Amino acid sequence: MPNIQVFGLDDSQATRAALRFFRERRIVVHYVDLRKKPIAAGELRRFTDRLGAAACLDTTSRPYREQGLAHLSTDAAGITARLLADVRLLRLPLVRYGDDVTAGRADDTWKAWLARPK
Repeated sequence: MPNIQVFGLDDSQATRAALRFFRERRIVVHYVDLRKKPIAAGELRRFTDRLGAAACLDTTSRPYREQGLAHLSTDAAGITARLLADVRLLRLPLVRYGDDVTAGRADDTWKAWLARPK
């Protein structure tokens, strides 16, 4: 059984879709609700190192627009600090399978993970 972690929010449609994707394939996932348990800095760094900080930032979210982040130029460290301070800025869900990670809906990638030989 693959060890898959899903980080998200209960009220996020994309998070619910990811959980449903794995449930339909009878894959048990470890789900972390970011409202109850914020993501650790080291765990977020794992995503930002592999995908880039900008890929983990949800540029379509309401908090992104309200905070005026589109008009700011920040480096990766600045984006990571904002992501740690406000989980609503994350592109959800964050999914991890071993050393592989995704941010946002990535059904094709998840299918490829499950198709790997064990």
